[in-house]
Amino acid sequence: MARTLDVYLHNHLVGHLIQNDGGQMVFDYVKRWLEDPMAIPLSQSLPLRKERFTRKECRGFFAGILPEGINRKTIAGNLGISSENDYAMLEQIGGECAGAVTFVPAGGPLPERNYGCRKLSDEDLAAILRELPRRPLMAGDKGVRLSLAGVQDKIAVYVSGENVFLPLGGAPSTHILKPPIARFKGIVFNEAVCMQLAAQAGLPAAKVEIHGVKGIDYLLVERYDRKSVPVLSPLTSITSYARRIHQEDFCQALGVPPERKYQSEGGPSLERCFDLIREVSSVPAVDLLHLLDIMIFNALIGNNDAHSKNFSLLYHEGETLATAGRVSRLAPFYDLVCTVYYPELSLKMAMKMGGESVSDKLWPRHFEKLAEETGLAKRVVGRVLELAETVRDKTSAIEIDREVAGEVIALIKKRCELFIKRFKK
Repeated sequence: MARTLDVYLHNHLVGHLIQNDGGQMVFDYVKRWLEDPMAIPLSQSLPLRKERFTRKECRGFFAGILPEGINRKTIAGNLGISSENDYAMLEQIGGECAGAVTFVPAGGPLPERNYGCRKLSDEDLAAILRELPRRPLMAGDKGVRLSLAGVQDKIAVYVSGENVFLPLGGAPSTHILKPPIARFKGIVFNEAVCMQLAAQAGLPAAKVEIHGVKGIDYLLVERYDRKSVPVLSPLTSITSYARRIHQEDFCQALGVPPERKYQSEGGPSLERCFDLIREVSSVPAVDLLHLLDIMIFNALIGNNDAHSKNFSLLYHEGETLATAGRVSRLAPFYDLVCTVYYPELSLKMAMKMGGESVSDKLWPRHFEKLAEETGLAKRVVGRVLELAETVRDKTSAIEIDREVAGEVIALIKKRCELFIKRFKK
């Protein structure tokens, strides 16, 4: 028997996600949305059209909203559904997702402004952090419908001052909380170093802070796809709510399912990523240079896991109704980690640079080839030297008093010196 989810973009019903009688997931835009002159597509891979999207056409976007790997399997087991059933998982946890999309059982209500949140005491928060490996995204907890892509344990929270809340019933969050990973020593501090270093070097990066509760350190990442709006109602103790801003990662925009996010497995290449920015960005000249900078930065810090789901497009609210959602920009950068710090991780980059797959083996000739492939010939090679010197110098501005942070900084500085030596003529 066919089942249907209403798909909302902000507060607008835009389509139906259907699991048909054959168990296949398909998608239709609703007629009213197609006739709306202000309508925008859910994704670059799902252009506005009357014809139904097949599973193959729509899965890249919808599956891309969901968690991956062992977390996906664990969530499925906790919820009593198949880990391969994208539809069932979106039905269960598709209330608060990346961007501005929300999934509701057909005909069900969509609260226009749901301030439902559960305030977390220190004990509550520590318990959640300990529970996440066994209950990713707190799936199955009463009232919680959160979905975040990726393989790492994390939870979406609403932060107001010093207070942390767990959003309920699809209420929007403001931050993503990332706890430690037992098998990767000090990854909280590793990521904090890399994210802060990117910002220090002038790259647009999500804001991060290191926090701790009951002896557990965690990284608090401010969501760039949320905007704080004041609440004037005297009926709630919440002083503001988070307005969603739509976004999608590069895999979603290109219609590539998450299991193919790595280039070696059929995922997007750097050349395709640059082409996407040219095709979509409202300010391509600026965003192309930002994308170039982050690719170079990842090579400098030794982030070999910079795959195409770690880059996103952000659809800003315009100044008028007519431009709402129509300003497309490269989103701030996130998930920056010095993966070479962990010897057990692969030295192979998620996307080749100038034909080379190992960052330690990159030389000017590889960036010259990258320049040809991306059409940024006048910029690439010289920019590597500029950024290497900038990142090396900015390492002194990172003040995280932890052993791992110091070791990561020293490793990045050493890598920058290597690149400077290779590129200085």
